[in-house]
Amino acid sequence: MVENVKTLCPYCGVGCGLEVVPPKNVSNPGASVTDWKVRGDRAHPSSQGMVCVKGATIIESIERDRLLYPMIRDSLNDEFRRISWDEALDAIASRIKGLQKQQEIDKLCVYGSGQFLTEDYYTAQKLVKGCLGTNNFDANSRLCMSSAVSGYKQSFGSDGPPCCYDDLELTDCAFLIGTNTAECHPIVFNRLRKHHKQNEDVKMIVVDPRRTPTAEAADLHLAIKPGTDIDLLNGIAYLLLHWGVIDEDFIEDCTHHFQDFVEVVNCYPPEVTSERCGISMGDLEQAAEFWAKSKRILSLWSMGLNQSSEGTAKVRSLINLHLLTGQVGKPGAGPFSLTGQPNAMGGREAGGLSHLLTGYRSVTEARDRAEVEQFWGLPPGQIAPQRGRTTWEMITGLETGEVQMLWIAATNPAVSLPDLERAKKALLRSPFTVYQEAYYPTETAAYAHLLLPARQWSEKTGVMTNSERMVTYCPAFHHPPGEAKDDWWIFTQVGRRLGFTEQFAFESPADVFREFVQVTKGRLCDMSGLSHQVLYECGPQQWPYPEGSTPTKTASKRLYTDLRFATPDQRARFAAVHSRGLAEPPDAKYPLVLTTGRLYGHWHTQTRTGRISKINKLHPDPFLEVHPRDAEKRGIADGDWVEVRSRRGFCRLQVKITTAIAPRTVFVPMHWGSLWAEAAEANNLTHPESCPDSHQPELKACAVEIELV
Repeated sequence: MVENVKTLCPYCGVGCGLEVVPPKNVSNPGASVTDWKVRGDRAHPSSQGMVCVKGATIIESIERDRLLYPMIRDSLNDEFRRISWDEALDAIASRIKGLQKQQEIDKLCVYGSGQFLTEDYYTAQKLVKGCLGTNNFDANSRLCMSSAVSGYKQSFGSDGPPCCYDDLELTDCAFLIGTNTAECHPIVFNRLRKHHKQNEDVKMIVVDPRRTPTAEAADLHLAIKPGTDIDLLNGIAYLLLHWGVIDEDFIEDCTHHFQDFVEVVNCYPPEVTSERCGISMGDLEQAAEFWAKSKRILSLWSMGLNQSSEGTAKVRSLINLHLLTGQVGKPGAGPFSLTGQPNAMGGREAGGLSHLLTGYRSVTEARDRAEVEQFWGLPPGQIAPQRGRTTWEMITGLETGEVQMLWIAATNPAVSLPDLERAKKALLRSPFTVYQEAYYPTETAAYAHLLLPARQWSEKTGVMTNSERMVTYCPAFHHPPGEAKDDWWIFTQVGRRLGFTEQFAFESPADVFREFVQVTKGRLCDMSGLSHQVLYECGPQQWPYPEGSTPTKTASKRLYTDLRFATPDQRARFAAVHSRGLAEPPDAKYPLVLTTGRLYGHWHTQTRTGRISKINKLHPDPFLEVHPRDAEKRGIADGDWVEVRSRRGFCRLQVKITTAIAPRTVFVPMHWGSLWAEAAEANNLTHPESCPDSHQPELKACAVEIELV
């Protein structure tokens, strides 16, 4: 008999534990999984048995529209033809050898995904950054989490959320900004909301231009104008300073740059802040009062802060409030980024962005490079000392011819990238694009020369780390379709064909993980005491978990409890930053601000959820939220079809008139690409301007106009 399987939900970064139950008559793991059932794993410390509709319905998508075997074509105008795995791997290795021969390995770019398991991420870093010597590996986490990474590192000295989910039930005041947690991270919200309901003294503040389900549960909803997050945070800091509600001992003993911060904050008195943000001074003062009177303050944020050209500055401005009041390193308190993808944290641990190395290291730090080179058995100087191309720089490199080979895996950039029409034109110019994916068709497959069938959740074994640093073992529990292979195996096979047999002697994902955790030894994300066996036998474990650690069934580890941070002098840094506002403010031609976000049922570009009937019934079509005042001005009625135009493109959407959106602001969900709703791609409109600190595209807001069609 096939036993119940405990694993992790492969959607958002909450990391919900799932228990997969086979039908009673299943006797072998090769049987179809369509009749299996999914329920929450009550023993998982993060989700406590809860699961949202995405996790509950995932089985429905497993066997639909799968990419079954490698396929290749000579040009994008040709039809794909089936080839063997040997032929496919040889084709990749041959292209890379050609670049090596011409000393042009920097013309190779690899674009990965938070859908990878940690083993996939690690082997890719070892191949690309180590053996090949180019840092041109970036991931779709660039589009969501890089601002959080940079914010944590600049303020605390290292990446890594300092909080844990237990803090949701211990806080006195939850400050949610740039996150519709009720829809995007529903299990986190359910835990927080239960605590909020049961304790009348607990306060919840929600900052969002929309009255979302999250905002409706708040004690105070601050419907600020898009792009004024820093104004608001500096304005709250102004009031706390002038009321004297600060932790002077903590500031003196544990921080730097306080006076620079004060100088900036003094430019944000209540009358200035309220006008810029579009909120009343009373609401601003109420938010500051909630913060001032609370002993344990937990802030939560997601894409509303991160997906911005000043995302790093927004994150640091939020952390400033915690430093100002000593609200870090203790139960129920701290700045807590909500990860957007199931293993974006694992990717950061493995070094899966173009400026990172494995173990929360940096490619620009000589000591970090030397440590990794020595561990990987590579000659000194093998790892390049400068960061590689970011996601958008890969696109501009295709435009100029500086990128000659693009390898995409487990993501769908032909929907998710900003300035999408420009991005598609660049993808058409790629001389050779490899696309590693579980499903076919997807929008990105149309731009590929070589398709590689990848195994997905349920078909491969490995680990993922959620946003509270909880590492969970995810076993394969049935055979993959066709000739699909693990992502780590694909990278390993290419490495061997390139001559790196010693570096890629792995025979199993357990081998990969066993090596990976040793590279984290002594780092903030130390996992040297973990193994597949420990996680399988003892259940999920939270890092840090150095050698000699004792397994636990609960999550309670917090970072910086000794108030010593990961900077050279162990002090946190205040950031003195002014608000720059929207990267693209509205004007007479484009007078509205478009914002984007997720819906409860769908996830990212619908590669999986678009194939689930229950979710499609829940959210069948994209739409545009418009305030009644803006609709009336344009003669638009509820249900009308409109064309939304920006400086870069347009899309057509059906209107939903609602007071839940602020005047002069419109909202569209970001999930639909041409495969699911032609001409509804919201990222046609967004733009790629980025901040030097995080190199983060501006996805959350751009100037638009709408009119009837």
